[in-house]
Amino acid sequence: MLGPLLEEYLVHLRHERGRALHTQKTYAHLLQRFTFWAENRGRTSWPQISRSDLMDFLEVQRSEWTALGRPPQRPAAGAGTGDSETNTPRKRGTASLYLQVAALRGFFRFAEDEGCITENPALHLSLPRRWQRVPKALSEAEIARLLEPPADAADLAGLCDHAILELAYASGLRLAELRDVRLEQLHLDAGFVTVIGKGNKERVVPVGRLAVRAIQRYLTEARPRLVTPKSPATVFLTRRGTPFASVTLWLRIKQRVRRCGIERSMTPHMLRHSFATHLLQHGADLRVIQELLGHSSISTTEIYTHVSQQHLRDTHDRFHPRANRPQANPGDEGRP
Repeated sequence: MLGPLLEEYLVHLRHERGRALHTQKTYAHLLQRFTFWAENRGRTSWPQISRSDLMDFLEVQRSEWTALGRPPQRPAAGAGTGDSETNTPRKRGTASLYLQVAALRGFFRFAEDEGCITENPALHLSLPRRWQRVPKALSEAEIARLLEPPADAADLAGLCDHAILELAYASGLRLAELRDVRLEQLHLDAGFVTVIGKGNKERVVPVGRLAVRAIQRYLTEARPRLVTPKSPATVFLTRRGTPFASVTLWLRIKQRVRRCGIERSMTPHMLRHSFATHLLQHGADLRVIQELLGHSSISTTEIYTHVSQQHLRDTHDRFHPRANRPQANPGDEGRP
């Protein structure tokens, strides 16, 4: 049977590699898809799996976006509402295939290290080229509208939302980091927060003056009225005094965005992208941004240089007298 070693690998990811819960769930789903396919082909042990098996499986995956051997699953509520340009079948398929290859490579490396196979069939599997998507950010004017503080001190949800958004933009936290931040991680007097990021890596991120003020107001005026005897020590709580689920937290942010009159399609990472993009546009060093975002590789952070280059081009076109901006008609000279 193929299942037991797979379970050992998932435990390895969780306890030894410290992978995020989302990563664990994704790898579990992808590897279970492969084992289901392999068992249907009569493979009952991992040494029986060959490179040709992996290539056959990936070839089928390349042309089908549903789980093999199972009926297509109904799309989740709200699926397919993202940006049409980045949600095309080709781009989604490439991203799915990339994750599938990465999961197989990681698993078979583990199986080889554990002595369960003598040859690693995934050793020379190459990762498909991923689409390089330039991250989308809110403008500074949109951020200013989004971070307008609530006027009503009795609006507990409004105070909570404001503190969440201020911290998200001030520190560039991921959605899961924002959801899980605990009271003991806040050091507001010193102006920073300690964050447990991907791979259980801890980093220290500064928190700006306005964000500190919003968090302190929430902690003083709202959180004590949300706490119940069973409430955890997470900073942000729902109306029932429970920690936020990722989906709930994201829905709260999207609702706040709509109420502010921002019509753009939001993604969970857009505030994080705005944080990094605005830092870079105002002259921050890329290495500093890498540390603040918690990226293990500078290559991950370098995607923001594309945004900065676009900003430079736009600025040049707007202000340079011989730029490529649209020229006024000769007859318009002297008109107001």
